[in-house]
Amino acid sequence: MTCDKKPAPNGWIILDKPRGLGSTQAVGAVKRNLREGGYAKTKVGHGGTLDPLAEGVLPIALGEATKLAGRMLDASKIYEFMVQFGVETETLDTEGEVVERSDVRPTLAKIEAVLPQFTGAIEQVPPAYSALKIDGKRAYDLARAGEEVQLKTRAVTIHALSIRHSSLRDNDEVDEVTLQAHVSKGTYIRSLARDIARALGTCGHVTYLRRSKAGPFAEAQAISLDKLNEIANGAQLSDLLLPLEAGLDDIPALSLSQTDAQALQQGRVVSGLPQSPGLYCAMLDMRPIALVEIKEGAAKVVRGFNLPDVAE
Repeated sequence: MTCDKKPAPNGWIILDKPRGLGSTQAVGAVKRNLREGGYAKTKVGHGGTLDPLAEGVLPIALGEATKLAGRMLDASKIYEFMVQFGVETETLDTEGEVVERSDVRPTLAKIEAVLPQFTGAIEQVPPAYSALKIDGKRAYDLARAGEEVQLKTRAVTIHALSIRHSSLRDNDEVDEVTLQAHVSKGTYIRSLARDIARALGTCGHVTYLRRSKAGPFAEAQAISLDKLNEIANGAQLSDLLLPLEAGLDDIPALSLSQTDAQALQQGRVVSGLPQSPGLYCAMLDMRPIALVEIKEGAAKVVRGFNLPDVAE
């Protein structure tokens, strides 16, 4: 009996995740499309959870690219989010019950004045409704069970924070404002919105959240769920798939000889290199061989890739 399945792919699908779809469900959709499209069983993972109520850039790693998914978790991200003032909910978004109201509305000038307080290295308390664990249990499970959730303050970095749009009343007060934030890993946008509102003497919650960039991947590279579903109907995966090294866009390339490439593939150290210390994507021609770290002129494998030779 012959196997006529297409070879398992390696690389990235950047999904423009719609609101209402969980990140795990998105991974499941990719697996289903690959299976129905006739591809061999493929390892699939995502590069950073995006809440079901959020939309936007969700990097999904296929095959050998899953070895880089952890790097995506550590990468900075850019979000656009809308804050509605005057109402705070238990989940800090549109899903939860209202827990506080305020008649205070800030002016645009006051919002602009307070944003520098939330730029740079800051401390924030994650939402009670989050996936963080307390004594082995998810915080949101405890919160839904009616238990009091107390999470520790964490340090995060807001690289940039700016106003994108606002809805003004006649007296220049703002009901809603859309902000853009470039943030480090571990930042909770819902907590950021809560804290900005409180600093303005009112309360607020997130009514819209979109991730426009995750690590090196931007929304211009993202495909819709409808486009993804075309794979099951025979669409060319190569038209939708970014190469594995796209996830290393911020890492310089290191060109190798055939001999040095074989040495790294065998787990050996390659010495006598002139490059500066740091991480490099070791390449043989156009094929990634490994993510390596160079110290004192010697390259050591951090993560090896088992990609087929393009000539095979």
